[in-house]
Amino acid sequence: MYKNLEETIIDLEKNGQLIRIKEEVDPYLEMASIQRRVYQQGGPAILFENVKGSKYRAVSNLFGTPERSKFMFRKNWDDIKELVDLRDDPMKAAKHPIKNAGKGLAALKALPQKKSSLAGAGFEEISISDLPPIHSWPMDGGAFVTLPQVYSEDPTNPGIKSANVGMYRVQLTGNEYEQDKEIGLHYQIQRGIGVHQTEAAKKGEPLKVSIFVGGPPAHTLSAVMPLPEGLSETLFAGLLAGRRFRYSYEDGYCISHDADFVITGEIYPDETKPEGPFGDHLGYYSLIHEFPVMKVHKVYAKQNAIWPFTVVGRPPQEDTSFGAIIHELTGKAVTQELPGLKEVHAVDAAGVHPLLFAIGSERYTPYQKVKQPTELLTIANRVLGFGQLSLAKYLFITAEEEQPVTTHDELAFMRYILERMDLRRDLHFYTNTTIDTLDYSGTGLNSGSKVVFAAYGEKKRTLCEDVPAELLALPSIKNAKLVTPGVVSFELSAFVSYDQAEQELKQLTKEMAEAGSFSSCPLLILADDSHFVSDSKDNLLWITFTRSNPSHDMYGVNSFTEYKHWGCDAVIIDARIKPHHAPPLVEDNEVERKIDRFFEESGVFKG
Repeated sequence: MYKNLEETIIDLEKNGQLIRIKEEVDPYLEMASIQRRVYQQGGPAILFENVKGSKYRAVSNLFGTPERSKFMFRKNWDDIKELVDLRDDPMKAAKHPIKNAGKGLAALKALPQKKSSLAGAGFEEISISDLPPIHSWPMDGGAFVTLPQVYSEDPTNPGIKSANVGMYRVQLTGNEYEQDKEIGLHYQIQRGIGVHQTEAAKKGEPLKVSIFVGGPPAHTLSAVMPLPEGLSETLFAGLLAGRRFRYSYEDGYCISHDADFVITGEIYPDETKPEGPFGDHLGYYSLIHEFPVMKVHKVYAKQNAIWPFTVVGRPPQEDTSFGAIIHELTGKAVTQELPGLKEVHAVDAAGVHPLLFAIGSERYTPYQKVKQPTELLTIANRVLGFGQLSLAKYLFITAEEEQPVTTHDELAFMRYILERMDLRRDLHFYTNTTIDTLDYSGTGLNSGSKVVFAAYGEKKRTLCEDVPAELLALPSIKNAKLVTPGVVSFELSAFVSYDQAEQELKQLTKEMAEAGSFSSCPLLILADDSHFVSDSKDNLLWITFTRSNPSHDMYGVNSFTEYKHWGCDAVIIDARIKPHHAPPLVEDNEVERKIDRFFEESGVFKG
């Protein structure tokens, strides 16, 4: 396969999957806007040959479609998929030792290859200010690296065998960073580099970090893969690229000989600086917080280096396509690790981490006539304690009975749950716990709550196909809209405070209880704009699950608390914007008009 990024670009262009922009383009907002628009139209990879303020070219949308990603890895995609399956299911290898012996040999041949020095690798030393300063959203705090491969080693067991390579946000400019000497490093909880930094801090030492940018696309993908325990990112990069990861050490820092750019530096114990804001994958800005500052040691670039980048924002974006190919490669890993779990789906339209759909087994009490979630609750606890899945806020889980069901048809799955769920029995909360670092709906950074919606057994209700007349008759309800069977969105006044919301919703639920039964409408969404919520499935999922914290924003008709258990007859989720929420991402209209030229009749993206 490809030795470097240049070979990738040549191959994609030859096969009609890349377009070059020769005109000068501004890295401040313009390049990102072009990327977003091309991605939304299912367009090609884009090579920017003339980046304003930098001598280096830049490429985006490499992973813009799952089909293009698989095309880039076409020569060994199936072998890699089988190898990951073998790692997840070792008994499969034991049953067919001769057939699978070659795959083990391939893994040995993909082991990282250490070089004696940087000599001959083609690098020159440059500065941070020489890099393309790509600024994606109007309120971003500066220029960011959006496709980095951040390399660190365990200080207690140094060497490439203990290395972690992850994709963590890197801020190059802005805030209080000293130009060319400091950059920001933002990583979320449960990341490998955090373990390494903790160990370095115990020893009172700075952590040496190398940031690789570019190289074969296999290296970029490997940095974001949730790999099984014991399978390193550098080994997987070699397997996926069909070529060993080549490296050496310079001044004690690991240098990837295949990367286009390398930034080396140190993170010192307890030393942080403000990082952000940054437009992130939930569709909002992650705000300014203290994160580790990296003291830059040296920056290297290949002579004709190419800077790869992407744009993060409200899904779908390029990382949606990343997610699709990652799921195809490693989808079995979670179900292998968690007994009884058949399928789990982190819902992209809801920002990935806020919402999980899952299908499990229900085998605990087959002798009982009344069917209710039992084993499903055990599985739910496992899911919410597993890796990145533990950052979820909402988990909808069921077990198949007679009707086949899949988590990937999201509206059909929600309908299946709502038809069968006992809301008085099968809502289960976790309070004062961890959520996604980038999710500002909770009570603080990384802090919020979770809830499980569990359902099993026969249908308990027929869902409404229209807004119930009893709801329309309530004078306080505005713009009630049917979103999907059993789900209605509506408006009240704007959110002011939780004290006011508590009084407001207490009065509303009392009026609803007096008005009649809402069994056919078990889920109601209180929003600032009910038309927007009802306009599409993606709007429903995004608004509802990114703008609510279960413990604070769920209310119920005829709600009760009995022996610490909360239940109700119909759930209301308050998905209005609250004062503590981060602002949503909004494009700059002037920039959008400026880039229209690329999409007009004479533009490079005509058609």
